[in-house]
Amino acid sequence: QVQLQESGGGLVQAGGSLRLSCAASGRTFSTSAMGWFRQASGKEREFVAAISRNFGTTDYADSVKGRFTISRDNAKNTVYLQMNSLKPEDTAVYYCAARYTPFGRDTYTSMKDYGYWGQGTQVTVSS
Repeated sequence: QVQLQESGGGLVQAGGSLRLSCAASGRTFSTSAMGWFRQASGKEREFVAAISRNFGTTDYADSVKGRFTISRDNAKNTVYLQMNSLKPEDTAVYYCAARYTPFGRDTYTSMKDYGYWGQGTQVTVSS
C-alpha cells in the first residue's frame, strides 16, 4: 500500500514557477515508478511526467517538455514536479500516482498503469 499526498499548488502568473511535492507513505515507494497527471476543468485527466523507480529515467508530455522537471528523493519518499515558464493552459488539478514495478528503468505514461493516486493539488496560472 502507498498513500500519496500532493502539496505546492497555488496561483501564479504566467511565466512563473511552482514546485509540486508528493509525499508517499508506506514501504513500497522505493520500488514504485511515479507519475504526475493533471485534469483541467471539463477535460480528461492527462499524463504530464513520469520517473522510474531507479536510475532516474524520465518521460514527459510534449506540452511540458523543456519547462517541467520530475525528480524523486527515495530517502524522503517524495517525488517533485518543478514547473517553470507556466502558461494559463497549465491550469489544472495535478495528481501524483504510483505503481509497483520490478523494473528499475521503466516509466509509465498511462493512467491505467497506476494503482495509487493522491487527492490532487490545484494549480492556477493567470494571464
